[in-house]
Amino acid sequence: MQLPAILDIEASGLGRGSYPIEVGVVAADGGLFCGLVRPEPDWLHWDPAAEALHGIGRELLLRHGRPAAWMADQLNERLAGQTVYCDGWGQDYPWLARLYDAAGRRQSFRLEDLRRLLSEAEARRWRDVTDAVRRREQLGRHRASSDARVLQLALGELWSGVAA
Repeated sequence: MQLPAILDIEASGLGRGSYPIEVGVVAADGGLFCGLVRPEPDWLHWDPAAEALHGIGRELLLRHGRPAAWMADQLNERLAGQTVYCDGWGQDYPWLARLYDAAGRRQSFRLEDLRRLLSEAEARRWRDVTDAVRRREQLGRHRASSDARVLQLALGELWSGVAA
């Protein structure tokens, strides 16, 4: 069974004006990619509650984040032609669009809502399975690559019938 690539984005907050600060991907083969995004000069929104959740401070992004163009190029190279899934399409899609707009690039892959892959029965069990995977894998930190990996593992368990 081939699992799809999963993308997750951590952001400066959930409100209007928020932007991507970290992008993580787990490829179909299980390979991980993750990187911090340096805020653009006009990306000013910052929510301290979001920082408390993911543990990424704005100063860290300014020091170690990569430019939007670099991140867009990395994603395009790694995901070209694929359909990639996320669990928060309503937020992730606008954040990804903001990244690509800032980079002046076109996205080479399609982003879809992971829920489209789930049956009704799987959707009802989704939260319990992802919580169990997170506990079992001891992935306590709320970061993009860890979250993407949890989503992919949970999907694999649902599809293989492992999840009870």
